[in-house]
Amino acid sequence: MKLELQKAKVKNITWGDKTALLADGTLQINKEEFLAAAADTEHFKTLNADLARPGESVRICPVKDAIQPRYKTEGAGQIFPGMLGGVDTVGSGKTFVLEGAAVVTCGRIVGFQEGIVDMSGEGAKYTPFSKTMNAVLVFEPVEGIEPHEYEKACRLAGFRAALYVAEAAWKAGAAVDETKAYELPSFAEAMKAYPELPKVAYIYMLQTQGLLHDTYVYGVDAKKIIPSLIHPNETMDGAIVSGNCVSACDKNSTYVHQNNPVIRSLYERHGKDINFIGVIITNENVTLMDKQRSSSYAVKLASMLGVDGVVISEEGFGNPDADLIMNCRKAEQAGIRTALITDEYAGRDGASQSLADATKEADAVVTAGNANMIVVLPPQEKIIGFTDYTDVIAGGFDGSLRPDGSIEVELQAITGATCELGFNPLSAKTW
Repeated sequence: MKLELQKAKVKNITWGDKTALLADGTLQINKEEFLAAAADTEHFKTLNADLARPGESVRICPVKDAIQPRYKTEGAGQIFPGMLGGVDTVGSGKTFVLEGAAVVTCGRIVGFQEGIVDMSGEGAKYTPFSKTMNAVLVFEPVEGIEPHEYEKACRLAGFRAALYVAEAAWKAGAAVDETKAYELPSFAEAMKAYPELPKVAYIYMLQTQGLLHDTYVYGVDAKKIIPSLIHPNETMDGAIVSGNCVSACDKNSTYVHQNNPVIRSLYERHGKDINFIGVIITNENVTLMDKQRSSSYAVKLASMLGVDGVVISEEGFGNPDADLIMNCRKAEQAGIRTALITDEYAGRDGASQSLADATKEADAVVTAGNANMIVVLPPQEKIIGFTDYTDVIAGGFDGSLRPDGSIEVELQAITGATCELGFNPLSAKTW
């Protein structure tokens, strides 16, 4: 399966009469059409849109999701299969990408685990979305709506808006700056290729801890699946999307799934120092029996592939730490070496136990940072959304929002700050 990403670099963003990528790299968006693409009068009392650029004195809060605008120009299916349109298998052909742009969804809070994006100041250091050109959708729900229905409406509105922007820009003649091809052979061929290199797979843990802690694969709630093989290219076409309200710092936004850096890194090393075999998706369950089933099944698939090692990433913390450690221990006991990617909740002083579970086999671990670290975010001149929830979102506390507009919070409150796929600037070294 081969997929070509046709990347057009976005250097600025503005409203205009026609949605198009201008010759100077400015993404111009027709605001009325953008709002029409996202419109949902059944679930939204109001729907507005705003723009946020890197370096501006702007705060977006509470952030729900971030989505990269993409549009399939050749090949089967369409972006976000199972969410928008059909469920044809994606991951082949050609896909147009607005590199450096994001559609960010924001609005009245769904669950307390939603986040903050500052475009400048101290907070901007910790979120990857302070570096993207953001078209922000701002929602207010109708009265009496159930939280899960509101979350679904916000999620789908973001996908529709992102697809609209990419499709309109492509059809307006956007110039492609770079084409990047991604291709892996069939398993039969892969087993014979690079015999001198270790065979490596990726166990990709998806957040599935319950209502408002959901991830979707081709539109299917991933808590309903058993571990499965997926081609890494499928993720680039939006086959996996976020539908969860876990802590903002380690929530894998849809944008992050589309640009999974673990997959990108494994591709980059393929044929050089590893033989990248493929991706196993698995879930994070809440009962012991379900954890045992999924971990055993995921490791069975890795064993059937005959891999020498696996990279395992998790999403969330606490309860999912048990899944992470169970996957690690069973893989190691099956003779498969493991490397884990997680973040830490080690207390504000960093002195507490970092994970809720541990095993001696977990001897190669990458950290994306300590989510309990305290930061002070300076006031911003412009607020997109609603800051009156700052004291109750995860990472905030009574008094987090100060009278001058500054905010004292844990990193937990900042969107993507400790992303466990490594889509963030934080890590650590052992000296």
